Amino acid sequence: MTLNASINETHRLQTPQLDVPPRLLMGPGPSNAHPRVLQALGMRQVGHLDPCFIDLMNEVQALLKYVWQTENATTIPVSATGSAAMEATLANTVESGDAVLVGVNGYFGHRLMDMASRYGADVRRIDKPWGQVFSLDELRSGLETHRPKILALVHAETSTGACQPLEGVGDLCCEYDCLLLADTVTSLGGVPLFLDQWGVDMAYSGSQKCLSCPPGISPLTLGARAIEKLNQRSTKVPNWYLDMSMVGKYWGKERTYHHTAPINMIYGLREALRLIAEEGLAERWARHQANAELFWEGLAQLGLDCHVERQYRLPSLTTVSIPEGVDSKAVTQKLLANHNIEIGNGLGELAGKAWRIGLMGFNSRPENVYMLLDAFKQTLSK
Repeated sequence: MTLNASINETHRLQTPQLDVPPRLLMGPGPSNAHPRVLQALGMRQVGHLDPCFIDLMNEVQALLKYVWQTENATTIPVSATGSAAMEATLANTVESGDAVLVGVNGYFGHRLMDMASRYGADVRRIDKPWGQVFSLDELRSGLETHRPKILALVHAETSTGACQPLEGVGDLCCEYDCLLLADTVTSLGGVPLFLDQWGVDMAYSGSQKCLSCPPGISPLTLGARAIEKLNQRSTKVPNWYLDMSMVGKYWGKERTYHHTAPINMIYGLREALRLIAEEGLAERWARHQANAELFWEGLAQLGLDCHVERQYRLPSLTTVSIPEGVDSKAVTQKLLANHNIEIGNGLGELAGKAWRIGLMGFNSRPENVYMLLDAFKQTLSK
């Protein structure tokens, strides 16, 4: 074949080899991936219907069930980031006109409302100040008033660092004949979770927080009552990519093709979950709690306060109140420039009022706590 046309070199970029700085990621996510996870991501590919890969899929599902403490058959990783798994819970179970009650005590309650509204839900809300949590009495009152098909709560609110207690909420939802949906993005793998014991019908998470795997794949679980609602729909799931009646057949016994799975991301997630199983859930939860308490004590010695009441603080993410007269963004910029440490600024109502600091998964280690406290001390003194 002869090339008669000349090649236009205008848009040919002479880019250097990829080189990224060695950041310590102690913000609200992502966290640094464990070296074994990074190694797994670089393994050679097989086909997404290869018998070897199907075995890996089975292992990932078993490990996810362990980490979530559930026996839900539909427990899978969604081939996208955590927001996709968040949307999948609503896309599959909400039909036009369904009342969906959302507990709003932070940024991600608002996101749940927005997503539910796009699927035709009659969205209702109950509110608490950012950083506070709902009591069982408040939730009962909301269910009694609104009689929803779904109650959506953020177990680990990444914008505030508050952990919503879920014990007893599932019993309330059964009493009022509604499904319980839980956002566990910043709690899975770092905070005690007992989905079956607590009666949680649907939950989702992300790979990049306490699992210490890069973002791009997101755990999802649907219990029997959620699957029943999905199967009884009078209309198709309005999101083809996230339709669990089809995706579930790829992850179920049928192994029916739906889309090409992100093979290497599943390698990485499998290794991240293996690390949790090796450590043990109880031991991992205890490690997160111990390192968080070490951090909170260090903050107090620096004269810094936490935004959330101690009994409701997430061990995986702490919101630190910004002292009077301190430029919050200048501090985060200095930490990054001078110490290669990333922390997060406040989000939504806490913008300019708090820093968000993560101690998640692989990063939840005493040496990281001491390093950050020392960097904070140096930066604030200037």
